[in-house]
Amino acid sequence: METKDDLILATVRQLRRVAAKFARIEELPIQVADGVEVTTREAHTIEAVGNGKQMSVTDVANAFGITKSAASQMVSRLCDKGFLDKKQAPHSNKEFQLTLTPLGQKAFDAHERFHGEDREALMERLRGFSLSQIATISVLLEGVGEVMDKRLSR
Repeated sequence: METKDDLILATVRQLRRVAAKFARIEELPIQVADGVEVTTREAHTIEAVGNGKQMSVTDVANAFGITKSAASQMVSRLCDKGFLDKKQAPHSNKEFQLTLTPLGQKAFDAHERFHGEDREALMERLRGFSLSQIATISVLLEGVGEVMDKRLSR
């Protein structure tokens, strides 16, 4: 019979496998237009800006749990590629307000099509779980996230 510690370690191994697969998916290209692609990681930033109201670089960093420097690099790359516009925020000399360009909107729409089927399949799978099971998964992921935050802050 498995002990509680055995089950915890097996769960951690499963989370590592899922994280590795997620990292691979984040690098998959999404076709936006003829000859124009974004990585899934870039598309997620575009999605956050497209869904947000007056997103800043700091908001992007907070949304993805990354440093402001990493968020700034991603935003700069997406601005250079023509997906995002960055303008001085009216309330601050230090902040920039991010908006989608027309090409950014195309990328936003392409990302939605790209992940739409996967999202629906996942939702359908999770709808088979009880509310208690979903709550347990949420608490589990929160706990894993807290341990990861501690590691990243060292």
